[in-house]
Amino acid sequence: MAKLSYNETKTTEQFLEMGGGYVLSFSDRTIANFVGDAVNLDINDEKYKTQGTSKANRLRQFIKIESDYTVGKLFKSLYELNLSEHARTERSINTQLFEEFHKISERLLSESIVPHIDAIQANNEDKDFHQLAKLIKESIEKNEPEAALDRLHVFAIKFLKELCDSHSVNYSKEETVNALYGKYIKEIKNKGFIESEMAEKIIQYSFQVIQAFNDIRNNKSFAHDNPVLNYDESVLIFTNMTATIKFLQLLEAKHKNAAIAEAKPDWGIFQS
Repeated sequence: MAKLSYNETKTTEQFLEMGGGYVLSFSDRTIANFVGDAVNLDINDEKYKTQGTSKANRLRQFIKIESDYTVGKLFKSLYELNLSEHARTERSINTQLFEEFHKISERLLSESIVPHIDAIQANNEDKDFHQLAKLIKESIEKNEPEAALDRLHVFAIKFLKELCDSHSVNYSKEETVNALYGKYIKEIKNKGFIESEMAEKIIQYSFQVIQAFNDIRNNKSFAHDNPVLNYDESVLIFTNMTATIKFLQLLEAKHKNAAIAEAKPDWGIFQS
């Protein structure tokens, strides 16, 4: 459920010109198309009509029941639309109002149900891998983490195989996600990537989490005809997995950049 303060609500109502039941210059048809394109939800759904059927009342209910992230995504699209409409019609802009509404949309967008969801991105050029990452993010944006657990498992395998390849670590096609993780971690430990005992303990804990992920994928996800894991535990699993993936991405980037810097020639030795 999106949380707007009293002042944020006033700003939103003013920015979207919601007096009299309207929303900007939308008709019933165009607002349904716009919301559908922006967040893949139907503003005509009965759940948005409990406070009235006007465009403004449906949008108020949408804001009330959808997640911060979903509302922020819609607000960002509405901000860009209103900005372009003012430019097209050469109307003057209330700069303060536009800035305040933009801040609201950015704040809401930062409130994803899963921290570090930006870490879910392909680390090679495989088109299917990129599509997989996109589908996982869309499930999170829709506040449906339980629907993407099997995809997250596939993502983790692809991600770890790519990391193993980058370090010339051998693995078989049938390796489980925890086996891949164990081989990769052993390799980077040998290379001195992990500096502190605390980080090493956290990584060992992550190994136990990832080991249990195989059971979740096989018995609690849509990968098979299973009862799907509940929402709260799905969020917990996503949060831990994305935090681990984000850490590995940062670790790899740090040592890659250090290697590049070390390989650069020191031109100063040629200066007199």
